[in-house]
Amino acid sequence: MKKTLRTYAPGALALIAALALGGCAQAAPSASSSDTPSSTPLSSTGDCSGVTVVVDFGTLDAEALTECVDADASLAASTVMQTAGITTEGTVEYGDQIVCRVNDRPAADETVEVEGEASFTEACASMPAAYAYWALWVKPTPDADWAYAQEGLGSLQTAPGETLGLVYTTGTETPTPGS
Repeated sequence: MKKTLRTYAPGALALIAALALGGCAQAAPSASSSDTPSSTPLSSTGDCSGVTVVVDFGTLDAEALTECVDADASLAASTVMQTAGITTEGTVEYGDQIVCRVNDRPAADETVEVEGEASFTEACASMPAAYAYWALWVKPTPDADWAYAQEGLGSLQTAPGETLGLVYTTGTETPTPGS
């Protein structure tokens, strides 16, 4: 039996460990309709007093997105994405802790090609290929550096002033949103 060694970007192993140690998603408190956050497109120079969302589709053929989600208290990252109008899909094995698709990309019938690697279609069964996956990033303030998220989308909490980023990462480099 041949075994394949899979390597992941920094933070991915911490996420796997957190999942194994009980980092399951916690239900977000329900909000009344008057407390429901809203989203507005954010220009590159715009200020966001809530949570900024940046989605970089990398090699997938789609335009990058930047949104501002109104928030005056902590929100689940999954709620922030949903409010911003960004759909995410998790995996069968890890649920919404691992992001498999963003706005249906890569599509279930889309062939993902990465130079030097075997092409494939993403089934969203378990962990994605180490050379083609959605990386989740956080930034505590606008002038801070990006940090690889230590929790999955399903359990990560965001606060006003923070930025949440998703980047479709291919190859051996792990780019930050907007880089």
